[in-house]
Amino acid sequence: MTELSHNPDVVILGAGAAGLMCALTAAQQGRRVLVLEKANKVGKKILMSGGGRCNFTNYFVEADNYISNNPHFCKAALKRYSPWDFIGLVERYEIPFEERQHSQLFCLHSAKDILAMLLQECAQVGVEIQAQCELQKVEALAADGASRYAVHVVINGVRRTIECHSLVVATGALSIPTLGGSGVGYELAAQFGLAVTARRAGLVPLMFSDQTRALCERLSGLALPVSVSCQGQTFRENLLFTHRGMSGPVILQISNYWAPGDSISIDLLPAEDAAAWLMALKHEQPLTHLKTVLTYKLAKSLVAELEVLFWPSLAGSKLAEITDQQLRQVGEQLNHWLLKPSATEGYRTAEVTLGGVDTAGVSSKTMEAKQQPGLYFIGEVLDVSGHLGGFNFQWAWSSGYSAGLVV
Repeated sequence: MTELSHNPDVVILGAGAAGLMCALTAAQQGRRVLVLEKANKVGKKILMSGGGRCNFTNYFVEADNYISNNPHFCKAALKRYSPWDFIGLVERYEIPFEERQHSQLFCLHSAKDILAMLLQECAQVGVEIQAQCELQKVEALAADGASRYAVHVVINGVRRTIECHSLVVATGALSIPTLGGSGVGYELAAQFGLAVTARRAGLVPLMFSDQTRALCERLSGLALPVSVSCQGQTFRENLLFTHRGMSGPVILQISNYWAPGDSISIDLLPAEDAAAWLMALKHEQPLTHLKTVLTYKLAKSLVAELEVLFWPSLAGSKLAEITDQQLRQVGEQLNHWLLKPSATEGYRTAEVTLGGVDTAGVSSKTMEAKQQPGLYFIGEVLDVSGHLGGFNFQWAWSSGYSAGLVV
């Protein structure tokens, strides 16, 4: 964009999932829409998501899949634009997709298919998109005028002022700054009197500073199915050991509930009462070594580490040589491995930002700021964060659509 023949009705700050959905929806209602993106390309987070396959939604989406100070806030938008609505759009474009565990839906080929679909929908209704646009400031104009906001930007080194009737903040959050994450949305919220809740990294790997870190380094690359519990929440998925600590879907999920000082409990045999299993094996295979039977269900490298950590005195012992009490203790350690993480990896690798613009100041039906007509907040900038599994994209589609109907 070098020149605009007119000032748009709607300016959307951010060309990510929520911003593009809002843009195409608003333009379908006959609105003149301009999307401003600070990065050199649009939809970067869409392209990298799901390992490049984009986990674009989930067959089963409920309010319980989201974390917010107001757990009811997301309900209206999710009902207005459901997973089935987005699936219908994907099917209309004949984009092949697959269902993975926990009802997650991924592109069969590439996340590029989802971005291309959104951009084509935008192009068909005349949405204008400008990348490499640096936001300088936003001003509120006379509330009764045709234009209610002035957006001051720098495009290709040229300062521009764009006036609009409705301004939509779809700037994302602090997660993964290399893909455009920033706090500008929170600054705009504060400028116009909206509260912002405390923020922290979510869906993020956990790190350790004690002997556990060295253990994780030695096991780096090993993945196994476990269940992990913290603060009354439990998730059952794969855990991945890394050279910094622990990652994998189950750790990302539990990180949303972990706080500094908390311990996590890992069940290495989530489908098994480990103590009862070991006691049964003692009767069936009394001359088999403990380390041998544990390798029936766990990797040898992990068994070796656990042996040093928990039962070094039993190294080389056969089951018949181990007391029932000792076996029960081993079982308890397998089902309840207590660890205290030292920190998360932070926003650098976090998939979401927990917290954000306080939903108390925003309409759940329209995403409009209650005390600031014409100002809207959608997507991750709001205090709504989903679990892993397509829920954050669905929130982007639903909140963007809800705002797009009314801007």
